[in-house]
Amino acid sequence: MSRKLIPLTVSDTSSFAKSLRMQLSGHDGLPSHLQFLNMLARAAGHGSFQSLRARAEPSGSEEVPAAPAPVVDPKIDQKLVDRVQRSFDDDLRLMRWPARRMDQIAALWVLWSQIPAAREMSEKEVSALLRDRHLFGDHALLRRELYELGLMTRTRDGSIYRRIERPMPANAAAILRQRSHARGS
Repeated sequence: MSRKLIPLTVSDTSSFAKSLRMQLSGHDGLPSHLQFLNMLARAAGHGSFQSLRARAEPSGSEEVPAAPAPVVDPKIDQKLVDRVQRSFDDDLRLMRWPARRMDQIAALWVLWSQIPAAREMSEKEVSALLRDRHLFGDHALLRRELYELGLMTRTRDGSIYRRIERPMPANAAAILRQRSHARGS
């Protein structure tokens, strides 16, 4: 019986391993074949093995991002949340590019939340938005990282971008929640 090969690409092996370890430690006993496939897919940033399989068959004119955003562990890492929050000013502008990859990913999710949903934007519009949302002078880095993590898609020529709708990881959501609580009090 022939099987269709389904590539699995991860942008950060360390966060992939941490996510997989967390899922395995929370599982009773040895997972079944399908449960393990789902764990691998979730650790690589997909909702399930079905969604990973669906992404392996691209359709339409838009290019599929090479590396989907990794799923952050379901438990909130308060140290990470606190570190990443210090990278943002009171207006939720990124003041500096975090050194740790996990912090960078959380910061990108916060920036992603500020991009209009369900709207095509030109490269110029995306660059202008990112220029307004950071203070360290490298909007091209942010645009490229958002694309490479699978948080945005773009046409093959890079002229049109669109935010990809995904559930926000727990750590990034915690950063936004704490920010909104701080502003509300």
